[in-house]
Amino acid sequence: MKKDLMRIGISLPSNLLDRFDEIIALRGYSSRSEGIRDSIRNYIIDYEWMSEQKGDRVGTITLIFNHSQRGLVDELTDIEHDYSKLIESSIHVHLDDKNCLEVILVRGESQDFKSIVEKMMALKGVKHVKLTTTSPGRGL
Repeated sequence: MKKDLMRIGISLPSNLLDRFDEIIALRGYSSRSEGIRDSIRNYIIDYEWMSEQKGDRVGTITLIFNHSQRGLVDELTDIEHDYSKLIESSIHVHLDDKNCLEVILVRGESQDFKSIVEKMMALKGVKHVKLTTTSPGRGL
């Protein structure tokens, strides 16, 4: 499939363009156009994520918890087993004597993500839970 390139003209305040140029240089883009294309793709994906209440999503659930909290590890394991159809993979890291970091890669319906995160947040000993999701970005 051949993708036609279109030329466009835009007007921006100089301070905005200067800051954009600084960032694309730091990130290693070869051109301003490459940075703008990437920004537009991200904008579309963010819009799709915010606009769609249902549908296929991919994402991460990041949590920090006290693994010495009595019964917590078992409760987290039970939740993960209950939602095993969503979970693609997970990484578990021991941060110190008591705290663990777990990153769970998920794929599925956005409403299911909300449910698993709320159950994890409600557990005593869970210190932080963050859900990050995005559209798989098909067709971009």
